[in-house]
Amino acid sequence: MDGKGRWMDNVFIERLWRSLKYECVYLHAFETGSELRDGLGIWIDFYNTRRPHSSLAGRPPDEAYHQRTPTPSPGHAPETVSAIPLAA
Repeated sequence: MDGKGRWMDNVFIERLWRSLKYECVYLHAFETGSELRDGLGIWIDFYNTRRPHSSLAGRPPDEAYHQRTPTPSPGHAPETVSAIPLAA
């Protein structure tokens, strides 16, 4: 069931290509191949380092992969858990 041609193998890469097209390629009118290459490099860096991902609890992939503490984004408060002892 998990061999060649399994549909789940493509889900992640297809989602990446869809995001890349709609968030980068379709929004910019790249004139040359070198402009496109530079634009894609900038977007991929953004995607990996700053773009929050819902499947990673709002963290970018670099933070999730390296298990770094999330940096607060403007308008997004970091989730904190405080242990407050209850009075008995």
